[in-house]
Amino acid sequence: MWIAAACASAFFAGITAILAKCGVRKTDSDIATAIRTVVVLLFAWLIVFATGAKQRIGDLSPRPILFLVLSGLATCGSWLCYFKALSVGDVNKVVPVDKSGIVLAVLAGIIFFRETASLPLKLLCVALIAAGTFLMIERASPAESPNRSNNTPKNGYAWLPYAFLSAALAAATSVLAKVGLDGIDANLGTAVRTVIILAAAWGIVVTKRKLPLVKRIPRHEAGFLILSGLSTGISWICYFYAIQTGPISAVVPIDRLSILVTVLFARVVFREELSTRAMFGLACIVAGTVGLTAAG
Repeated sequence: MWIAAACASAFFAGITAILAKCGVRKTDSDIATAIRTVVVLLFAWLIVFATGAKQRIGDLSPRPILFLVLSGLATCGSWLCYFKALSVGDVNKVVPVDKSGIVLAVLAGIIFFRETASLPLKLLCVALIAAGTFLMIERASPAESPNRSNNTPKNGYAWLPYAFLSAALAAATSVLAKVGLDGIDANLGTAVRTVIILAAAWGIVVTKRKLPLVKRIPRHEAGFLILSGLSTGISWICYFYAIQTGPISAVVPIDRLSILVTVLFARVVFREELSTRAMFGLACIVAGTVGLTAAG
């Protein structure tokens, strides 16, 4: 069963970006993030109650709470940048750059947490992922993505800074979460972080005076945003089940290969084709990701 759960986790994680892209064609990216987070929050606390982790709420102390709050803020920033990048760029270009945050996360683990086991292999895999990401960064012409948002700038690269910032904040999230989850149930920690993300996301919407725009969201786009949140929640449930019942060394690489699902659906839904260079880059990313998992 854990194999099926791990595959389901990768599938739903992979289609999350597709559903999100469908939800930000006309909807403001900040509002899209806030709405999606509501659904994710419900799933996060559903996991807490389903696993009995709610009984450990009293075990939370100031130090882990502080780092969980910082991790939640970093996650919120990452999601905001990710949605902004998706709103103006192609999925096949945004997702690989966003996934490159694993490079920074691994380097941070080596530097701050002394995770130096299989160091040569880790550095090789990091280099593969970085090279693959570089190869997948290409300027897109309007003809390559007929379903792209009308807000896409003519230079075709406006999405890139947001995607890189999303990756950097995602890496910071991992480091802060590792400290904050020390001695804390992972499901409970995730739920606490999601509360912070929700508060920050809606706080940004209110601060920027975008709240009135919520009423203007096209009904079909709101549906896609809700489905995106549901997809993330289902992916989390399947992932945690797979981790609990199967070997982590096998579950993690299956889950991280969700990028293949995203690329496939981007081809079918948005007709985003990969060039030979981008396909080689994708192969490098996949090889590096699998190698990192093997390195432990």
